[in-house]
Amino acid sequence: MNRILIAEDEARIASFVEKGLRGNGFVTAVVSDGLAAYDMAGSGAFDLLILDIGLPLSDGFTVLRRLRESKVGIPVIILTARDSVTDKVAGLEGGADDYIAKPFAFEELLARVRLRLRADRSPEVTVLRVADLALDLRTRRAYVGERSVDLSTREFALAEVFCRHPDQVLTREQLLSHVWGFDFDPGSNVVDVYVRYLRRKLGADRIETVRGTGYRLKAEGAPR
Repeated sequence: MNRILIAEDEARIASFVEKGLRGNGFVTAVVSDGLAAYDMAGSGAFDLLILDIGLPLSDGFTVLRRLRESKVGIPVIILTARDSVTDKVAGLEGGADDYIAKPFAFEELLARVRLRLRADRSPEVTVLRVADLALDLRTRRAYVGERSVDLSTREFALAEVFCRHPDQVLTREQLLSHVWGFDFDPGSNVVDVYVRYLRRKLGADRIETVRGTGYRLKAEGAPR
């Protein structure tokens, strides 16, 4: 599950980008100033940074320069209203992987995000398999044995986290962070609700409750 950091101080644009990315299966977090952008982008918790130039406290060019000086290799897409050739050259020569001027079409941003994430990864795994459960990451389809199972976007995202960590106990907080993002209420029972959905669709005994801790996807012996 790819995690994207959005550094944007205009709340309307940040919300638009975040909703669009989440709707396409990404996990997102938003920061509104350059100091927070630098700290979070350098934490290793994110796969890509969408960076505005006109940030308060520390502008985007400074954030980018500090990241590259610190040998942080996170892919960076600059998204800014500054569209002069001088600014574009400064951004790309400063270490940005791409540069998009506002106003922009979300479809173009999404295509460039996917391109940068593909380029940054080792050979892509397209199907995750655990026992008789298979998740096709390209078609977003789930299969139990030969049976196709319809999952919602959030159900699929949760199943993907489990399949990437078979037989590993995952806490509710870890699942909230991976699937719903950093800003979700940690006291919510949404993880328990969606685990019930998955059990209903994938098999009641496939996901084990670890009392007081969280959940574990069984790697063997799951029912058909």
